[in-house]
Amino acid sequence: MPALALLALGLSWGRTLAVAPAIIVALLLAGAVLAAVHHAEVIAHRVGEPFGSLVLAVAVTVIEVALIVSLMITGGAQAGSLARDTVFAAVMISCNGIVGLSLLAVTLKRRTAAFNAEGTGKALATVATLATLSLVLPTFTTSAQGPAFSPAQLGFAAVASLALYGLFVLTQTVRHRDYFLPVPRDGARSGERSGPRAVARVTSEGQVSATIDTIDPEEHAPRPSGRTALTSLGLLLVALVSVVGLAKVESPIIELAVSSAGLPQAVVGVVIALLVLLPETIAALNAARRDQVQISLNLALGSAMASIGLTIPAIAVASIWLEGPLLLGLGGTHMVLLALTVVVSTLTVVPGRATLMQSGVHLVLFAAFLFLAISP
Repeated sequence: MPALALLALGLSWGRTLAVAPAIIVALLLAGAVLAAVHHAEVIAHRVGEPFGSLVLAVAVTVIEVALIVSLMITGGAQAGSLARDTVFAAVMISCNGIVGLSLLAVTLKRRTAAFNAEGTGKALATVATLATLSLVLPTFTTSAQGPAFSPAQLGFAAVASLALYGLFVLTQTVRHRDYFLPVPRDGARSGERSGPRAVARVTSEGQVSATIDTIDPEEHAPRPSGRTALTSLGLLLVALVSVVGLAKVESPIIELAVSSAGLPQAVVGVVIALLVLLPETIAALNAARRDQVQISLNLALGSAMASIGLTIPAIAVASIWLEGPLLLGLGGTHMVLLALTVVVSTLTVVPGRATLMQSGVHLVLFAAFLFLAISP
């Protein structure tokens, strides 16, 4: 599939497609996305958690940045808000759509979904801080006209975003890796462990330390070989190049369809975010079906974090060469949705367990975001 998608990219690049070729390209684009999911999961399974969750998050962010920059180059002043619309849509899709669907998949199978509140809380705090710094503050600053940063403010936001994202990656992969590993399943059957618990261990110096009891996230399948992982890495790169290129080929059709339907321009950003987050959505649902809701939450919040922490700095650098304003500040409606998402997500994370009710609340918030994007 990556090879076919790359061939289609070569044949369609720089051409205006008719209806039938556009449909074929769209199908190959979907196939390339699914292939990217498969090969990213193979690599993630090889390197283990929580490193594996970072693979797909960074890969998806590469797609997002490439699409935003390419559309801003060709879209002119009308595309000044595209980065904001896409990043905000990615946050709402990740924190409400992916989280809600993952919790729904687990709670329909079991009464509760158990996860590490310590690690998930750290991820949520980072997402909330990044979103406020990059998407809320530009609405209230006064150095530049409109909901935009001045060059100095944009530089600060870019550096702060990179610093926070780098600090989180260090926390997730080195200093507190156990906080981001799956916990024992709640309501386990006989012979299985039940519920996350703190385990006291005595060190050689006689001191007592407490760690979180976790389960092995790789227990569902044998670990792939290094050769298999390297092959998947190569095919993942081909699939990502194909996704970026084919999405660029399809983007004029998307913009034409949105304008023809009389929909707001912000819908283009929503469509881009839905497209680039499809691999993480599928991967998160696959993990949820294996009762590994922690991996689902790692993917959801990690993608939201990467979408802001990596996209905003990249757009800040690209804005040196891009013409027109870079509008980052959210409007009142979107700020209300963001604040409500942070509050609801906090209440979901704090107990370390979630039920069908929490999944329903997140999905209703996601539906409200989609509805208000179409009918503001």
